[in-house]
Formats: sequence, structure tokens, C-alpha cells
Amino acid sequence: MTKTKDNFEQELARRFVKGDQDAFEKLVKIHKNALYGFLRRYLPSQDLVEDAFQDTFMQFYLSRENFDPSRSVRPWLFTIAANKARDTLRKRKRESTVSINKISDSADMTFDDTLNSIVSSNITPDKLASDEEKKANVREIVDNMPDNLKEIIILAYFKQFSYKQMADILSIPIGTVKSRLHSAVGYFVKKWKNTYMDKDSNE
Repeated sequence: MTKTKDNFEQELARRFVKGDQDAFEKLVKIHKNALYGFLRRYLPSQDLVEDAFQDTFMQFYLSRENFDPSRSVRPWLFTIAANKARDTLRKRKRESTVSINKISDSADMTFDDTLNSIVSSNITPDKLASDEEKKANVREIVDNMPDNLKEIIILAYFKQFSYKQMADILSIPIGTVKSRLHSAVGYFVKKWKNTYMDKDSNE
């Protein structure tokens, strides 16, 4: 986002917290597509997406007085959306416990270090999703990931949030973000190689 856009959105945020309806509608227009896309990847059905989408913007509006307009609106909105998506899933299914290998946390790990330590073949979900033929396959793997891994991979790759922003959105330490993202990418790569690369090699 450019400086001009940042300033414009910050001004909208200042007006919004004071109850300006026009500012609210403009902020919705700016962020609705990205937010809807996030929820579509996170939730398994259209009706759940619609409910969480509406609930997100309702809470966004009702909690406006608690927001600091000097901060970016986007992470705050995605924090609300992630919480609404989790609440929606809890209501519709029992929590399932999925055991995954623990990955050691390192405060010095960079985003590239995390990826490079897992895969050398450059398989990442965002790059695969840019190939039209592979989009459905990527979606299938991501849809079937454990919820805690699914949300982190969507925020990191498809929404391009930083470690700090993801930590704020998910209310977890940065070290946990790194560990969970490490696990999520490892899970994705393993599924991709086992399902699609093996299939290609047998054809």
C-alpha cells in the first residue's frame, strides 16, 4: 500500500471510530474482497462464509470505539475474521485433535529460512496456485489441513501478512507463528509430493 493510500485509509479510520457511516462503507469496500477470499479458503461451505463475513463487519462496526485509528485496519479486520471463522467451525463440528511433529522455534529464523529448511524444490502453495491447472489441487490440500495449519498458511501465503501481523491476528507469540508455519508448509509439501508428484511420475 502506498503512502497516499495509507494516509487515505488512516483518515477513513479516524472518521470511522467517530461513527461516520460513509467512512465505514468505504473501509468495507477497500477490504471486503480480500476478507471474503480469506474466509472462502478457511471455511468449508458458502453459507458459513456468508455468515462469518457478515459477523466480521458487524463486529468491526460495533467495536469501532476500541480501535486505534493510527494503526492499520487490515490486521484488525483479519483478527476479527479469524475469530469468527473459528467460532463458526466450533459450532458446526467437534474439535479434532491432530498430532503433528513439533518443530523447534528459533527467534532468529527468517521467513526464507523456514521455507528453505523444509523444501528445496520450491514447492509453495502460492506459487502452485498461480498455475491454473493446479489451483484445484492446492485448494483440496489446504481445505483438508488441520484448522490451525490452514489459517496460518492462508494468512502467510495468500494474504501476505508478516510474522508480527499474524501473531496479532491469531493472538499467539511470534515463535509459535514460525513453528506453526514451518509445520504447515511441511504438511503441504508432503501431501503435494505424495499425491501429485508421485501421480505425475507414474503417468
